[in-house]
Amino acid sequence: MDDITAYHESGHVLMAILLGARVPHATIEPDRDDGPDRHGDVRVLWPRADPTDKAFAEKLVLTALAGPVAEMIYTGEPYHPGFVAEWAGDWQHAFAAAAAIVPEERKRLAWLEAQVRRIYELLDIRYWPAVAALADELSAHETLEEEQIQAALQPWL
Repeated sequence: MDDITAYHESGHVLMAILLGARVPHATIEPDRDDGPDRHGDVRVLWPRADPTDKAFAEKLVLTALAGPVAEMIYTGEPYHPGFVAEWAGDWQHAFAAAAAIVPEERKRLAWLEAQVRRIYELLDIRYWPAVAALADELSAHETLEEEQIQAALQPWL
């Protein structure tokens, strides 16, 4: 389970960094006393942005969905992110952020599914070595700070 979680969290981390955020902390051993039960945790710091701005909303969507997509690629299971209980939080974040881009829910669902395909192609074709390198580091150390994250990704970015 830790390997799967490491790939999931690595997807979030890589996408956030590719889109201009800082990631000062990622773990597959989260503190379990401050909210819903989860297997990993990533702290993402975005440059100041308006949450209703469409470009920023897209960054939030892509980052939220990159974890489930990385997990799908790793396991070889092409699940819909909206139907996997463990990904409910990621899907809810993506769905809420996407409202700034596609207000109508039915169209938003189709748009989100298109983003999943887009992320899948991006991670699978271009950035899979980076995801794997970061997942290996997370599996080995369980928690990574910003310098360790940057060191693991540096050869690939």
